[in-house]
Amino acid sequence: MSPASRPASRLRAGLTRRNLLIAAVAGAGLAIGWGVWPRARAFNWAAGEGETLINAYLKIGADGRVVVAVAQAEMGQGIWSALAQIIADELGADWRAVAVEPAPLGPDYANPGLAAATAATMSEPMRSLVLGAGRRVAQLLDFQITGGSNSIRAWEMPLRLAGAAAREMLIKAAARRWAVDWTECDTAGGFVTYKANRLAFHAIIADVDPADAPDEPTPRPQRRLAGQPVMRLDVPAKVDGSARFGIDVRLPGMAYAAIRQAPIGTTLAGAPRGALPAGLKLVQGPDFIACVGESWFAASKALATLQPRWTKVDNEPGPWLDAAVKGALLVDGKAFGPTGEIGTSVRDEGDVNAAMAGGGVVTADYVMPFLAHACLEPMTATARLTGDAAEIWAPTQSASLAARAVAAALDIDYEDVTVHPTFIGGGFGRKVEGDACAQAALIARAAGRPVQLIWSREEDFGHDVYRPAVAARLHGKAGPGGITAWNAAIAVPDTGAAFAGRNVGSLMGRPSEGAGAIEGAVELPYAIPALRVSHVLADCNVPLGFWRSVGHSFTGFIVERFVDELALAAKQDPGAFRLAMLKDKPRHAAVLRTVLEMGGPLGRDEGQPGQPVVARGLALVESFGSIVAQIAEVEVPAQGAPRVTRVWAAVDCGRVINPDTVTAQIEGGIIFGLSAALFGRISFAQGAVEQDNFHAYRLITMADCPDIETRIIASAADPGGIGEPGTPPIAPAVANALAAATGKAWQTLPLFPA
Repeated sequence: MSPASRPASRLRAGLTRRNLLIAAVAGAGLAIGWGVWPRARAFNWAAGEGETLINAYLKIGADGRVVVAVAQAEMGQGIWSALAQIIADELGADWRAVAVEPAPLGPDYANPGLAAATAATMSEPMRSLVLGAGRRVAQLLDFQITGGSNSIRAWEMPLRLAGAAAREMLIKAAARRWAVDWTECDTAGGFVTYKANRLAFHAIIADVDPADAPDEPTPRPQRRLAGQPVMRLDVPAKVDGSARFGIDVRLPGMAYAAIRQAPIGTTLAGAPRGALPAGLKLVQGPDFIACVGESWFAASKALATLQPRWTKVDNEPGPWLDAAVKGALLVDGKAFGPTGEIGTSVRDEGDVNAAMAGGGVVTADYVMPFLAHACLEPMTATARLTGDAAEIWAPTQSASLAARAVAAALDIDYEDVTVHPTFIGGGFGRKVEGDACAQAALIARAAGRPVQLIWSREEDFGHDVYRPAVAARLHGKAGPGGITAWNAAIAVPDTGAAFAGRNVGSLMGRPSEGAGAIEGAVELPYAIPALRVSHVLADCNVPLGFWRSVGHSFTGFIVERFVDELALAAKQDPGAFRLAMLKDKPRHAAVLRTVLEMGGPLGRDEGQPGQPVVARGLALVESFGSIVAQIAEVEVPAQGAPRVTRVWAAVDCGRVINPDTVTAQIEGGIIFGLSAALFGRISFAQGAVEQDNFHAYRLITMADCPDIETRIIASAADPGGIGEPGTPPIAPAVANALAAATGKAWQTLPLFPA
């Protein structure tokens, strides 16, 4: 899988019928860019020796290989294989002959799903307009990004159409050779077939006529590979060690760089004290120093001897940050009451004040900490500069943002930056940022040679873009039929504004109160007649970023923990309590019933005296278009720490491409979320992060990992995301189980702080 190269000049076509295909996607018009239209347009994707480009997403080699250009980053979620499976299915390829390459930058590979979440709740024609506009904006900005669990949702139809178009072109070429009606031919297993006749794709590729590209490709009514657990294309290389991650890049004459960055909010005040051994070079940036040498170990060891001087800041990060988030919920020094309002109301239905009248109001306060991404692969990038052009090899979730960061750092044109994406050893939202790429480029320019920059683990923890701390206060009332009143206020900084300010511009980075910051707490699946949800903007001066499942990572805990507390107050079984409020949500109800069949009954088991207490807790969260319910089983011994022993998960993620990938992502999301729920916490003191390595930021080990059983519910709905939806339910499911086992509230994360 060699990296794709971007030609020096990139041609853009106008909005014509020849280069823009308007296809019906679930009733919406989706604009799809095709490299093959207009016919004279130069391809942005390069063909190797013996390869023929069919369109912007597909090429076929003389050896029979079918190569798919994938614009999404592969970070273990299996997306390279899943997207290749979609196009290979429509094409009729032999899966054993399919390969992938990372797509280059270009409008054909801009993420078409950026407006999908916004458009999902709209009716026609607005839905079509928003989808089309979002796609066009992404194309104009060459905006490639992997995040928001939208890879399949965004690319299923464009790639189906690309495969269908290529299939028709191959069939027409074979039909001309056979002198038969092309509509009577088909493809299967890498061959074009007509009755007893068949021709391999590579045998007729030279006869393919670009003029045969259909204006309206017709996807197959039935697919052979969809829903099948085919072998993932990235697995063999990862097993035999040939897979290339960011740290594996090697270039002629390459040096290695270690870096030390300024504490949060400061800059470099002057040359550091100390001297480097011969053969090592010091590079000073605006907010970092770096040491360049022939090995990273030598560079890192020498860097540790230097004493940099940083500027001072008045309000350096410290414990006040957590206090500020909690304090945002106070009105005149007091927490607001059941009928109170604070912040900005983003949903207000029914008469909440009247519904809260009388007794029986349940009040709960939830607190969650800052979190790090804690990727096993630290931030890294390799840079090579030639004249006014730069090449970057990096494990990036956004080649676009990486290129823009490098261009800004070097003050060169964006078009003069080529990004070669590698495999990613854990991304979780952290590697959408281009900071390490920009630093590598600056260091390479100063060193006058290619440089591979690797952050130390301490730098990785100390200069993350953190999941923000959160505080919430909820009031509610419930009866046997469900929740009758709900008043929730959630205090959290505006992560979206923080991200936009770094990566788009200061005008886009102004924090504000709104529904986006507390996604998952606004559109609840439960029928609640009186409901108010508010966002309170909390102060924060540390860099914030998107963390796996984003807002759902904390709103899932807040909502599902409070639902259980209300069920307890109403003396109802938590499962039946939820089902009573899901009468108008058949998909949610089906997921919930399935997980209850798998892991029920809920609550505490009455075991033998002296034996650990065993209990099970439930949570149901919809995120990124998928519905996931989980039951967690915990054992609480008389002495020692509780253990999560088993987890059952049911998921409806719409149409499934590869069920093995879905199962793996649910399992991975559970383990990721469980580490954070049990142990995860980032705190600050005197401007620095206190948890500077894994000894202080604990992750789940193999020995701690529970048994996990996942069941996928067959669904004809449009695909939902799967990389992130497994994470939000696990924290509330475990907390609900612990509450059942111990009788305590368990309203603060992590559940077992160090």
